[in-house]
Amino acid sequence: MTSPLPPDPVAAAAQLDDQAIHVWHLDYRRGPGRRPLLRLLAMYLGVDAGELSLVEDAHGRPRLDRRHGQVLDFNWSHSGEHALVAIARGIAPGIDIERRRARPRALVLARRFFDEAEAAALAALPEGARDEAFLALWTAKEAVLKAHGRGIGYGLQRLRVAVPPQRLQLLHFENEDIAAWQLQPLDVAPGLIAALAWRGAPREVHSATVPAGMLADTA
Repeated sequence: MTSPLPPDPVAAAAQLDDQAIHVWHLDYRRGPGRRPLLRLLAMYLGVDAGELSLVEDAHGRPRLDRRHGQVLDFNWSHSGEHALVAIARGIAPGIDIERRRARPRALVLARRFFDEAEAAALAALPEGARDEAFLALWTAKEAVLKAHGRGIGYGLQRLRVAVPPQRLQLLHFENEDIAAWQLQPLDVAPGLIAALAWRGAPREVHSATVPAGMLADTA
């Protein structure tokens, strides 16, 4: 379950503590790229966006430069004209978002990249439910692997997730204690499927949509 955030990121930033994760839904355009993300993170850090810089770790995950401290961490994902940003203190969140759409090759992809049990469960679903279940699995797996730090290049088959209509949960993760992991779906909008994951104790998840234009380029 999630609860609402104040729509002003500056006000919301003051409420972020070690028991919470903040999730922001914002517009995404290819032109501005990461600039809206940087503006949002700058509001949390209390600095000008022009002073903020990101670096990529050895596995390509963007992180705040060490000069901004090592307490705050984030992750983001975009699909179409939508993006989600997860911000937390003391943990590395992983988040993923996908647009609901037909996936005619869902079974082909599942049999190639997913755990065998997941692929079999997808094959047993009615065709009308399969695309939704595939996207739920995909977002869940990517969120976990991003929180893990290695991304999908580490291998989607290394973890197994309960297949909808079962409740979303992590059932197996190679070389990991699944009891140490949290995974939950996010209800963003009717046309979107999203998931959030992190390694650590349960936390309260608070979410909001960034007001239109707040993070836009200004002249």
